[in-house]
Amino acid sequence: MAEKVSIAIIGGSGLYHMSGLQDAKEHNIDTPFGKPSAPVVVGSLDGTSVAFLARHGIGHHITPTEVPYRANIYALKSLGVERVISISACGSLREDYAPGHIVIPDNIFDYTKDRARTFFGEGLVAHIGVADPFCTDLSDQVEMAVRETSATTHRGGAFITIEGPRFSTKAESNAYRAWGMSIIGMTASPETFLAREAEMCYTVMAHVTDYDVWHESEAPVTVEMVIQTLNKNTQVAQDAIRNLVRGLKTERNCQCGQALSTALITDPKVIPAGTRKKLDLLVGKYYK
Repeated sequence: MAEKVSIAIIGGSGLYHMSGLQDAKEHNIDTPFGKPSAPVVVGSLDGTSVAFLARHGIGHHITPTEVPYRANIYALKSLGVERVISISACGSLREDYAPGHIVIPDNIFDYTKDRARTFFGEGLVAHIGVADPFCTDLSDQVEMAVRETSATTHRGGAFITIEGPRFSTKAESNAYRAWGMSIIGMTASPETFLAREAEMCYTVMAHVTDYDVWHESEAPVTVEMVIQTLNKNTQVAQDAIRNLVRGLKTERNCQCGQALSTALITDPKVIPAGTRKKLDLLVGKYYK
């Protein structure tokens, strides 16, 4: 097994091309759910081992629907990762969340339809609790780290995840606003739910790139618009990661690490041996 790391960043491959990252190594990991989007890069940042994973693959060749979310989270779990920070582009559904701002949301609305949302099944059932899908403790630490960069930062708001890869219609965008959604993206679901099943802390550092298509005085979102804003914010993301690592608490002050303790319902005697082996990394401590 590769060296143990406790924190991982999921986002674009440009995030780990940062000064100060030492001894970076690629790890090609096979999981029961296939290969991750890309090799996991592990390096030392200010003395802390940090894992980086390019969600859409190197060169961005994987659509939001095609991302192997289960393989990605499982691979990070196999490295010992306990905390996951997602760096995501998002559209704003509110006037006050402007392009260039950063949002740490506090809830999510899963509006996707074509993705595997759980590790469980095949004879083993778990009903994970996700009333508060993002780890509050980790979100607090990420918020502080981002604010230290002087970037305009917002805490809170519901993050709606759509299937993609297309952008919204105006009718859809206005409906999401009427529902009370704050930001919109394509990848936070099912990532956050899988991280909870894997008993990992998870939060999102969402970079607002546009006003989706609802804003009458702003141009509708385009790929060019998204890339321009993300490129400008790459330095902010890198600085925030450094700040986070420097001040990261050793102990987790949350219940994410025991999320499965009240979720598993299947009688151990009826769990198929193959399923037990496949999910041992996740449930082994409960089925000894």
